[in-house]
Amino acid sequence: MFERHTRRTQTVLPAYTIEVGTEPLIRPARNSVGGWPFLDQAQDWPECFCGERMALFFQFDIPLDLEPFGGDHLLVFHCRAHNDASEPQFADGRLVPKYWLAPQPPYPAPFWRVLIQSRPALPAPEAEPSLCPLPLALRPFVDTSDDEGVGAQTFKVGGTPSWAQDPEHYRCACGADLVYVCQVP
Repeated sequence: MFERHTRRTQTVLPAYTIEVGTEPLIRPARNSVGGWPFLDQAQDWPECFCGERMALFFQFDIPLDLEPFGGDHLLVFHCRAHNDASEPQFADGRLVPKYWLAPQPPYPAPFWRVLIQSRPALPAPEAEPSLCPLPLALRPFVDTSDDEGVGAQTFKVGGTPSWAQDPEHYRCACGADLVYVCQVP
C-alpha cells in the first residue's frame, strides 16, 4: 500500500511588513499614520457623504517590486462618525460601476476612500487633526503561507492575504479581477 502525500506549493511573493513608529512627526512624511496627505494636485481631501472631511488613517509609497502598483502612493481615509463595515454593491457578479461612489447601505454613499496616486504630489498644508502623526517603516520580509494558503497576519503590503474569514475575490465593473495590495490587522 502506497500513501500519497500532496504538498501545497508555496509561492513566496514580495512583501513588506509595515511598522508604526513611536516618535510623532513634526513635518510631512510620505509613509505615515495620520499626518499630511500627499494628494494629486487636483485631488481634494476626501469628504464623507455627511459632509465631514474624512480622517487620513495611513499612507505610504508602495515599493517598486510590488506590481501592478509599485511606485504609487496609497492613502486610506475613513469618516470619524460613520465607521461600520460595508458590503460592496454588485451587478452581474461584478462591482457596480464607480463602486467607490455607490451607496453603502444603510448609507447613501461611501464613508471611506482608498486612493492610489501615481503622480508625484506635495503634502497638504495641514495635518490630519484627529490622529497623532506617526512614521511608518516598510521592511521586506518573507511571507510564507501556511498549509491553508494564509499569509502572515500583520500590517503589510504585498505577500499573501491573511483572511480573517473566508477569502473574498472581487471583479471590477470592467470584468478584470481586483488585485490584493495590503492588509491592516
